Amino acid sequence: MPSGQRTPPKTHGKAVQRTQKKRKIIRIDEKKCNGCGFCMPNCPEGALRIIDGKARLISDIFCDGLGACIGHCPQGAIRIVERDAEPYNERKVMANIIKQGKNVIKAHLEHLREHGETGYLNSALAFLKEKKIKNPLEEKEGHEKETGKGAIKAAKDCPSGDHSQFSQIRICPGSAEMDLRDKSRSSNQSNAGLKDEMSNRQVKSGHYAQKQESMLRQWPVQLSLVSPNASFFNDAHLLVSADCVPFANPNFHSELLKGRSLVIGCPKLDDVEHYVGKLTEIIRNNRIKSITVAIMEVPCCYGLYSAVEQAVGNSGKKVPFEQKIVSVSGSMDGS
Repeated sequence: MPSGQRTPPKTHGKAVQRTQKKRKIIRIDEKKCNGCGFCMPNCPEGALRIIDGKARLISDIFCDGLGACIGHCPQGAIRIVERDAEPYNERKVMANIIKQGKNVIKAHLEHLREHGETGYLNSALAFLKEKKIKNPLEEKEGHEKETGKGAIKAAKDCPSGDHSQFSQIRICPGSAEMDLRDKSRSSNQSNAGLKDEMSNRQVKSGHYAQKQESMLRQWPVQLSLVSPNASFFNDAHLLVSADCVPFANPNFHSELLKGRSLVIGCPKLDDVEHYVGKLTEIIRNNRIKSITVAIMEVPCCYGLYSAVEQAVGNSGKKVPFEQKIVSVSGSMDGS
């Protein structure tokens, strides 16, 4: 055997077990990261550290791939990808978390609960029970719970941003169930004194005088289904929309879709790397005049803008693109 070459380990006729598997995990773009550290407090699992002036993922086993840190990166340097990685290990994460105190334990448990990760949550609770540590989710919250201050704090601390309008909701608006019909009820009640309100509106503005027409210019619309060489992409203004946007924004057709070709997708549930590749082909193979990226305000949605940004860069073309953010109550960019 040549000098310096290591002897391969003996396997006794058995294949070496492969511990890695393909799963969702964060990736940090070192060129974009400026080492601000805003992501670290929002990773209760302790997967991130600032090393040599850059945020680093210290171990695959500490990253659950849910992306709570993404919405706190002002540089857009963090995204979720799918790659071979060591399996996430909830017990090792909990061993790290309990050293950081009750508040960090609670933040981690709430994080798992909000994303419906019942398997990880049960594993974490079992670990706490073994270590004879009280479950902070079961503790009474006293005055804060009674006055709603705790709820306001939970909304403000949410990775999606300041959601004071959701002050009575104790979990992230990205995962919470919300009934927004109260908004319509109050609007109708406040106009209860007007006779035949709908007719009045029709006469005054003509807004409801006729059915709104669909502005959809093509089919299919799913990014995973469209052909990069489809004729409707050439010489087009392109709208890249998150799946939830048309349901949240009542004026989607008139404000966003009109005059644009459309592709839709969900960066949380789908393969973002595939999105980057498909969008790169669309931009490279066609004359795209502009790109509008419409996303929801929740943190998991920002991966779609990142995918477009990468695709434009990969295409080698200069295409102007902008971002439109839609709130869960339907308003767009503060409008």
